[in-house]
Formats: sequence, structure tokens, C-alpha cells
Amino acid sequence: MIAPQEIQVIGSEIAIRWADGKESFITFATLRAASPSAEVRGEHDIFGHQYGGEAPKSYVGVEVASWEQIGNYAIRFEFSDGHRSGLYSYDLLRQLGETVK
Repeated sequence: MIAPQEIQVIGSEIAIRWADGKESFITFATLRAASPSAEVRGEHDIFGHQYGGEAPKSYVGVEVASWEQIGNYAIRFEFSDGHRSGLYSYDLLRQLGETVK
């Protein structure tokens, strides 16, 4: 797992410089939509049934208000719409930065 060395807000994106020198740029809307929280994704029981979760929607205009490091594996972002329950693993952030151009 590669850790972020620096995180900054640039315009409407989060910019991440990784320990291996690569950089990722993820829009606020993409980051918010990809929240791995149970509030957004729902939860699954042992039979695979999903409970809860949100219907897909647009987060255009939602901004990142702040963030904090969680242990040595994730970042928790707080968004302007009040959402802050998703823990974004470094691997997830790296994937989002590679798939979103």
C-alpha cells in the first residue's frame, strides 16, 4: 500500500502526491459519489442482501471541507453537505485517481 505524502485542494479537486512520486487529481463530486460508507453503499448480510444505501445522484457543487488521516491506511473527508462517515483507503484513493482523468 502506497501512502500519500501530501494532500491539497486545487480548485474543485483533491490533489494527492504519493510516496512513489505519482500524483492523483480527484474531483470533489467523484470523491463524494465514491464514498465507501454504509450510509452511501448500504450494508450486506451474510446472504448477500443489501440494506440501505443511496440511489446514485449528482454531487456537483459539494465541496471537501476538511480531511483527516485515519491510522496508516485511510483518509476521512468531510464534505460541505455534512457527509463524513466514509473511510477512503489509500488503495481506493489511488484507484479513483487512476480511473478519473
